[in-house]
Amino acid sequence: MKILVLSFYYQPDLCAGSFRTTALVEQLKHLKDVEIEVITTMPNRYASFSAGALNREFSENIKIHRIDLPSHESGMLDQVKSFTVFYVEAMKIVNSEQYDVIYATSSRLFTAFLGARIAKKKRKPLYLDIRDIFVDTIKDVLSPKLVFLIKPFLSIIEKYTFTSANHINLVSKGFKNYFQSRYPNVSYSWYTNGIDEEFLNLSNGTSHSKFKDDKKTILYAGNIGEGQGLHTILPKLSKLAEPHYIFNVIGDGGRKPQLIEKVDSCHNVELFPPVNRTELIKQYLNADVLFLHLNDYDAFEKVLPSKVFEYAASGKPILAGVSGYAAEFISSEVPNAEVFHPSDAKAALNALQKLTFAYTDRHDFISKYTRQNIMKKMSRSIVEIGS
Repeated sequence: MKILVLSFYYQPDLCAGSFRTTALVEQLKHLKDVEIEVITTMPNRYASFSAGALNREFSENIKIHRIDLPSHESGMLDQVKSFTVFYVEAMKIVNSEQYDVIYATSSRLFTAFLGARIAKKKRKPLYLDIRDIFVDTIKDVLSPKLVFLIKPFLSIIEKYTFTSANHINLVSKGFKNYFQSRYPNVSYSWYTNGIDEEFLNLSNGTSHSKFKDDKKTILYAGNIGEGQGLHTILPKLSKLAEPHYIFNVIGDGGRKPQLIEKVDSCHNVELFPPVNRTELIKQYLNADVLFLHLNDYDAFEKVLPSKVFEYAASGKPILAGVSGYAAEFISSEVPNAEVFHPSDAKAALNALQKLTFAYTDRHDFISKYTRQNIMKKMSRSIVEIGS
């Protein structure tokens, strides 16, 4: 069986989509009589982080094509240009190839649309892995005028894409009502994000996880965009938390310049560029609290951030500014994690003060959400669709 895997991000890129697809391909390659062709891009998630990668790789039963994209930032126009290049080049690659099943993982809809176009052209089954609801999200993160102009077009793209699928996997059960009410004739699964192997041995209560007696370090690591809304919470929270807490922020994104400007007068906030996973693990172990935040938008009440899983694996206290399904999940599944309403600095401080500054054994959570086990089940479900 030959499986086409479409993912805008893949190793060594630093983002949830890359980590998820890489883990899935690792499981697919161990299945009997399976050949995998991956079409992705050269590392491009952050302009401030570069990692070497080959345009083409061949190993065992895997063939990887990485498409060069024009230099870009996080703006909508740049994203359109980048995807257009990805779409055109991917179509060239698959033109003379034959596959048994098309798999596409997507957060911004268009990689899923590419999968639908290829599946239609090849007349093969389509398996979609959906990490966000793009049409639902744009009303919160884009200007009303722009949304008015593009939403009708995007709704048509969404309907074409999801009605073309034989199966849709949703990474968050918060997406369930949106999809099943609109696209009831598709089969669904909920293989969520999970804990990668690098993080499985962090939660061991060793000396690396000691907590400081003086100022506590609160660490945020991840994207700094409109969706995360750090600029709406960190300036106020950091001032309320002085002098007992310092905030370290690792990452990059479209809202980083605004965040830098807003925390300029905050003496307990430091910002750092993205780092590789080895360095990231060191930073987790040196922190006293791990911080997570999503902006206060209706669309984000449905999502479940992938960061929850690796944070939880550390055994560290977790402070999470989330609502909706993410808040329910963290409150019920992750011990020694406090949730507050997004962008509410006073509520954040109250939640922070409720945390226990000690190692927390989350063995049951880790066993339940090990990425390898989740991707192993998902890989088999992909093969079943193509059989």
